Amino acid sequence: QVQLQESGPGLVKPSQTLSLTCTVSGGSITTTYYAWSWIRQPPGLGLEWMGVIVYDGSTYYSPSLKSRTSISTVGSKNQFTLQLTSMTPEDAAVYYCVAGSGWGRFDVWGQGTPVAVSA
Repeated sequence: QVQLQESGPGLVKPSQTLSLTCTVSGGSITTTYYAWSWIRQPPGLGLEWMGVIVYDGSTYYSPSLKSRTSISTVGSKNQFTLQLTSMTPEDAAVYYCVAGSGWGRFDVWGQGTPVAVSA
């Protein structure tokens, strides 16, 4: 089974772009078996799915975040990334990278990385 590990800054300033990386081990990011998602959870709130990238590079985003979100893969490093532009304090959350074996499935989770937004 694959394992996922998020990495990135724990603090960004308002208006900056958040860049997170998820390193995949135990399997290839080019597999057709998994789709690779980012999900976040703001303090005291529920989980919010942000977007997904699949084996052929196609991406799908939450409509509420689509204008600010970009997900891509780094095949040579077996990683996928998240960029979220124009950060505000409302974007503070624990960010998770997730592998799912079907549409709407979230089978394997990273441990999550907290991101704060403050000047």
